[in-house]
Amino acid sequence: MSISIADLVTVRARHPEAVAEAAARRVRRPLLGDSGRLMIVAADHPARGALGVGDRRSAMANRAALLERLCVALSRPGVDGVLATADILEDLLLLGVLDGKVVMGSMNRGGLAGATFEMDDRFTGHRAQDIARLRFDAGKLLLRIDYADPGSLTTLESTARAIDDMAAAQLPLFVEPFISRRIDGAVRNDLSAEAVIRSIAIASGLGGTSAYTWLKLPVTHDPDDMAEVLETSTLPAVLLGGEVGDDQEGAYERWRKALRLPTVQGMVVGRSLLYPAEGSVETAVDTAVSLL
Repeated sequence: MSISIADLVTVRARHPEAVAEAAARRVRRPLLGDSGRLMIVAADHPARGALGVGDRRSAMANRAALLERLCVALSRPGVDGVLATADILEDLLLLGVLDGKVVMGSMNRGGLAGATFEMDDRFTGHRAQDIARLRFDAGKLLLRIDYADPGSLTTLESTARAIDDMAAAQLPLFVEPFISRRIDGAVRNDLSAEAVIRSIAIASGLGGTSAYTWLKLPVTHDPDDMAEVLETSTLPAVLLGGEVGDDQEGAYERWRKALRLPTVQGMVVGRSLLYPAEGSVETAVDTAVSLL
């Protein structure tokens, strides 16, 4: 039985057990469907304190509006599932919109945007046992490596143990690696081919097994470099969407080219679909799906 967004607070206050009940009755599906491709909508940004989209600094702060956009995105043909933190996924469970969808739990959200400890990215979200208990389908973690920040070492070690735990539960884990550095106090990810190659090599070797590890990768500054970049590993990969800025058509073209490469199995895209600069959520999602 599903409820409306307006009912969420009442259900959470009076019947917290409803979350586990909704998780237990959710209809599951294989990670890869008949198409062999994945289109996942990402909404784990708020838990890192990253609420902005473009010049809209608090775009993702209104939870009801975010849930409405997610429900629209999940209803579109070709959308396979959602990536989010526990609070959002449990809202979606209660709303009854996750049947037949891939549900991906976000695991490390401790490296808050703009914090001095941003590189020490603690695992404050889902644990492997939570993902297994709730019958979710996969996990995701962010691995930013700053050679000048010792906090990255803690994140590397924690990432390796999360890979081990997810593999022990036979659950896929999507690792999103970057080589990063601080510029004028802000963390910036290096999207050069050399940096992305190095991040893939490091991420691929973490943990006691890579059997259940996937990569979640950015498109390099020069999309023509992606063929060489993806030769770094045999692990399956999905593209991450990221911010598209003012050139949405240019972003779509970069994604289209990279999606033709054999290692790439699909996309995980968030703010650019849920809060498109132009047009509706439906149009943005349908356009992204058409790229697959």
